Amino acid sequence: MLRGSDPYRIDGTPFDSAEEAWFWSLQAEDAKAAGARVVAGRGLVQRPCEPADVMRAVDRLYRSRALLRDHLHVLAHYGRRLSAPDPERFREQRAHVLWGEAFDRLTPILRDKGIVR
Repeated sequence: MLRGSDPYRIDGTPFDSAEEAWFWSLQAEDAKAAGARVVAGRGLVQRPCEPADVMRAVDRLYRSRALLRDHLHVLAHYGRRLSAPDPERFREQRAHVLWGEAFDRLTPILRDKGIVR
C-alpha cells in the first residue's frame, strides 16, 4: 500500500440521485432473480457500491420504522416502472407523497456512504 493512500477510498462513479441508485439497484436485483449473474466492475459505469448496499439501506430504514410498508410498495412498484409517481395524476398523488418521504430519508444515508453525490 502506498503511503498516504486511503485504504477506505470508494472507487466508482457516484449516482446523481438516490432515485437513480434505486432504479439501478432494482433493475440489478430483478435481473439477478431472472438468472443473470451480477459481477462487480463489469458494467459500462463502475459504481461505488453493489445493488445490495442500496437494498440494505432501505431495509434498515424499514426495520427502524423510518419507512412503512406503504413506502416499500411504492418504491417497488414505481421502481420497476423506472419512473417516479406523477403528482398531476390523481391516482398517483398519495404515492408521490410516499415516494418523496422515502427518498428524503434514504438520500442522506446514501450520500454519507458515497453512493450518491
